[in-house]
Amino acid sequence: MSKLVTIYGGSGFLGRYIARRMAKDGWRVRVAVRRPNEALFVKPYGAVGQVEPVLCNIRDHVSVREAMRGADAVINCVGILVNEGPNRFDAVQADGAGLIARIAAKEGVKSLVHVSAIGADAESDSNYARTKALGEAEVLKYFPSAMILRPSILFGTEDGFFNKFAAMAKFGPILPVAGGDTRFQPVWVDDVAQAAVMGAEGKAAGVYELGGPDVDTFKGLIGRMLPVINRRRLVVSLPVFVAKIIAAAGDVVQGLTLGLVTNRILTLDQLTNLQKDNVVSEGAKSFADLGIKPTPLGAVLPDYLWRFRPHGQYDAIQASAKNMRKTS
Repeated sequence: MSKLVTIYGGSGFLGRYIARRMAKDGWRVRVAVRRPNEALFVKPYGAVGQVEPVLCNIRDHVSVREAMRGADAVINCVGILVNEGPNRFDAVQADGAGLIARIAAKEGVKSLVHVSAIGADAESDSNYARTKALGEAEVLKYFPSAMILRPSILFGTEDGFFNKFAAMAKFGPILPVAGGDTRFQPVWVDDVAQAAVMGAEGKAAGVYELGGPDVDTFKGLIGRMLPVINRRRLVVSLPVFVAKIIAAAGDVVQGLTLGLVTNRILTLDQLTNLQKDNVVSEGAKSFADLGIKPTPLGAVLPDYLWRFRPHGQYDAIQASAKNMRKTS
């Protein structure tokens, strides 16, 4: 019988790419999510019955154990960018990570992969970065042979970064960004998925920081994106005090509405993170140690950002028609 992997958060941005790769390698894939009915799109990743979404809440011991029962490998992709209802940074990224590792050790799971993030720091003023570090510590406490992946910002078809700013670029001549001078090292989501599969299959272990070949500032990355969507915009880096006002206002609205409105624009915690570069540390194990050549931005961005061009998929045809009129 083929081996079984449980992927917590397997329907998320990164998780779905891992699930697809694991299925292609012949694994049975159990996708553990809070809403299985919204994860049915993962089923065609493999043969009939090979990929199955199952109900699981990472804060619930019983559901975590049941989703893991019989698994040969476990991958934890669960993470949040903002507190929302009972899903708090500590509960999800620290306690939840520890719970998965502890149960994996008890269940005799052979390999565990935990997805963290570059910038994880137990001393950070950011709850996101702090709980990422606490989660890593919990994982290594219970499962010392685990593989921990710390990717920089992920990009790909379903990303929440380039898609977000490309959409914003449609509505005005100015594109504001917070932390414009902060450096990032965007990494293609499928490259990270490839690394995760290596860990699940027992081919690698340890802590790896994963970044792509392109390193640029936040403002510079947006500048790279604009020619891809054929738009000219003035990219403005917001002063810190202005960004703080915007973030604080969003956090207050979320608090006053008791979470009915979630601040998905910019939070104070995210602003804290934006004060620190998000690039691979010198001397850290990386893609090179895994034998993976990371994919550059230019090879992927045009494949999914074309829909934000003025004429979408017909932009090239429109430009060709204009040139024909000029030469006729």
